[in-house]
Amino acid sequence: MNELLVDAAWLDTHRDEVVTADVRWSATGGTADAERAFEAGHIPGAAFFDVDRDLAGVPFIDGPGRHPLPDPRRFAETLASHGIRGTDRVVAYDDSGGSVAARLWWMLDAVGRPCVLLDGGLAAWHGAMETGRAASRHVAEVDVRPWPGDRLIDADGVAKALAAGDVVLDARVPERYRGDTEPIDPVAGHIPGTRSAPFPQVLGADGRFLSPRELSEHFEAVGVNDRTTPIAYCGSGVTASLDVFALRLTGRNARLYEGSWSDWVHDRSRPVATGVEP
Repeated sequence: MNELLVDAAWLDTHRDEVVTADVRWSATGGTADAERAFEAGHIPGAAFFDVDRDLAGVPFIDGPGRHPLPDPRRFAETLASHGIRGTDRVVAYDDSGGSVAARLWWMLDAVGRPCVLLDGGLAAWHGAMETGRAASRHVAEVDVRPWPGDRLIDADGVAKALAAGDVVLDARVPERYRGDTEPIDPVAGHIPGTRSAPFPQVLGADGRFLSPRELSEHFEAVGVNDRTTPIAYCGSGVTASLDVFALRLTGRNARLYEGSWSDWVHDRSRPVATGVEP
C-alpha cells in the first residue's frame, strides 16, 4: 500500500486491520440500486455508504448544488454508526473507477481521517464475496470536525480564480463539457474558461490509476502547473473528487467546487459556454 492506494492483494491480507467501505452508487439508479448491488455481493465485512443518504446534505438547502456536503455533525454521526473511529484507516471502493469512492476519500481526508482507495475497485477483487446487509459494528464515539475552508471554493471564488488566470478543471465526460448532452442538470455546457479533464482519463485500460508521471503529463496538458492550486468541479461535486485524488497522486493539492455545475446553473445569470474550447 501507499498513503493513497492499496491493491486487492494487500486488502485481502490486511482486511481485519482496516474498515472497508463500499461506495457504489449511480446518478440514475440512486440509493435503491446501490443497496441492491451491495446486498447481491460485496467485499466481506464492508460497510455500505450511500452518496445521497450518507455523503451529502439536502440539495440546494444544506449547501450549494445537488450534493452539498452534509453538516459536519451528521457526517460524524454516520461514521460513528459504522463503528469508524478517528484513527481507523478506511479503504473505499466502488464499481465506477473510483469516481464515487473518491467522494468518501475527499471527505475523510478533509477532516484529517485516514482513507485510501482500492486500486481497480471491486473489479480488482478476486477473493470471496459476502451477500446480504452490512454486518453491525459497535458504534464509535462521535468526533465532529468542520469542513476546512481552504479545501473548498464557491461560485464567486471560481469566477475570481478564472479572472486571475487559475486553472479550473471540469471532470465531467467530454459530451457534457461540450454541451452536446446534459442528462441531469437543466442547462448544458461548461463554465467559461474551464478546461475539460474527464475523470475516466486518470485511469488506464485496466481500470487502475495511471502512474504519477502519466498523471502529471495528463494534467499538465490541460494547463495545470506548480504556480497555482487547481480547482475541480463536475456535475454536483462527487466525481470531481477523483480529479482531486489523482492530482494528489502527483503531489499536488486541489480545491473542490462543492456545488459544481448544478450550483453554477442554478443562478441563470451566470455565463455558460459550449463547444470544445474553454
